[in-house]
Amino acid sequence: MRYVELSAISLRFRHVWVRNLITYRRIWRVNFLVPLLEPAFYIVAFGLGFSGLIGVVQYAGLDLEYTRFMAPALVATACMWNAFFETTYTSFVRMYYQKTFDGLLATPVSLEEIIVAEIVWAASKAAAAVGVMLAGLIPMGYALFPDALMCIPLAFLGGLAFGAIGMFFTGIIPTVDMFNLPIFLFITPMFLFSGTFFPVSGIPDWAGIFTLIFPLYHLVELTRFFCIGAMEANPVFNLLYLFLFTLVFGYLALAAMKRRLIK
Repeated sequence: MRYVELSAISLRFRHVWVRNLITYRRIWRVNFLVPLLEPAFYIVAFGLGFSGLIGVVQYAGLDLEYTRFMAPALVATACMWNAFFETTYTSFVRMYYQKTFDGLLATPVSLEEIIVAEIVWAASKAAAAVGVMLAGLIPMGYALFPDALMCIPLAFLGGLAFGAIGMFFTGIIPTVDMFNLPIFLFITPMFLFSGTFFPVSGIPDWAGIFTLIFPLYHLVELTRFFCIGAMEANPVFNLLYLFLFTLVFGYLALAAMKRRLIK
């Protein structure tokens, strides 16, 4: 068994981060169309469809239009999708098909630094995507300015959490085709039952306990707090949960990747 050497992590990981940035600069224009247009599509679709059926949503003592309730959750889910996909499919391609990790290991950069760089890069992409989304949501009135700008550093923390768990799955999934399993069994239920489309206070208590396990729930609550100025949870608890989740799965990701790559 290979043990994680935390002492092997230094600021050298920034060189791997820069390498990913240089590569990404070739395709960033196309990639940023998704976070720019996605909230508009959702808001138009749900605004035309569900708003007439639902009317208002009672959340944290407020009566909100359904689209205003849902819009902050789109910011949180964009953070989740960007970070998770970056450290699963994209990292797997770099590791297995492009052999990028093998080349990096021939440099003074340690394996721990490579993995940390991948997670930080995923968090950076998530924060950038959220910044692009806010550029569309703030003028539309679905996010308060300037408070909503706090969602950008929040997205970086959330990106670290989802990047870490994505890298953990990359360390244990044998083939790229099997990433469907964590998406189906973990990401999809979390996407649906983390207060994204309906308030968690409206579901049974036993289901609410499971919701508390999902990191997306905590990210959604904090995002709503900054976007609309209200939330149903304790922000200190939400931040602490995301921080601890990142530490735990960050370490597990390092251990899983080291066991996979170092024979």
